[in-house]
Amino acid sequence: MKNNKDIDISAVLKVLAYYDVFDYPLTFDEVFIFSQGFSEDQVATELKKLTEDSVVYKVRNFYSLKNDTERVINREQGNKRAKVFTRKAIKRAKLISKFPYVRAVFISGSFSKGYVTLDGDIDYFVITKHNRMWFARTVLILYKKVFLFNSRKFFCVNYFLGEKDLKIDQNNVFTATEIFTLMPIINKKVYKVLIEENQWAEEYYDFNKIKNQDIIEYKSTFFQTILESFFNNKIGEKLDLYCMKLTLKRWERKFPDLPKIDFNIAFKSTRNVSKHHPSNFQKKVLDSYNKTINNLRNV
Repeated sequence: MKNNKDIDISAVLKVLAYYDVFDYPLTFDEVFIFSQGFSEDQVATELKKLTEDSVVYKVRNFYSLKNDTERVINREQGNKRAKVFTRKAIKRAKLISKFPYVRAVFISGSFSKGYVTLDGDIDYFVITKHNRMWFARTVLILYKKVFLFNSRKFFCVNYFLGEKDLKIDQNNVFTATEIFTLMPIINKKVYKVLIEENQWAEEYYDFNKIKNQDIIEYKSTFFQTILESFFNNKIGEKLDLYCMKLTLKRWERKFPDLPKIDFNIAFKSTRNVSKHHPSNFQKKVLDSYNKTINNLRNV
């Protein structure tokens, strides 16, 4: 076996290392799509070399850093669950798009990659009207608490952006992956702007490899138009700011022991950006990914 110190951490190996964090083996097509700057022939050559050196293992039609059949079985089961939930996920996205000031709805997280765990949920990435994001978020959260009994399985709205603030400022492999794998459901125009505003992510992924997707055209409803007409004024401006301050204070009280630097990442809150990731999942993923990369270099 080749000494891992001699292994070049290519884009192919980095992709497999990233998904190793999630115990998620990849097909050849996925490795190709996720490998920035690699052609199909180059990916095939690289995988052949890595498997011969026992750095990468092929189990059935999947590639992984571990020779683990159970990973493959878990993945296949999770893929089947995602297919079963797809219709409901799209239906909920359509519902979310009908709320006041919502302008676009995408799906992120594991579901956007075609996978759902037994206890998993569906993460919605919501774009709102500029300077009405917190109003929209509050209405959606109230709906979830009152009418869905606070269930988040098919209604996890944990990331919001205002339509004029679509550039993600945390530029790393985690955020790049989430942008690249987004499943746009409502509003193709806004989705295209989001991709254009985050060209930095091409350091990690080739956006020319994104497959064309069917995206539902955004159309405002009569309910949206009427309700928004009551708040397109100074009252709406003050209400939006009030919702922001109230939510942020609640989070600060609920997570007093979270270090400030981690809090600002997990609960990023500006006028047109809202994240709600209590477990600070991004940091955990990046720490695990960097550890895997270092192990590949140093073992």
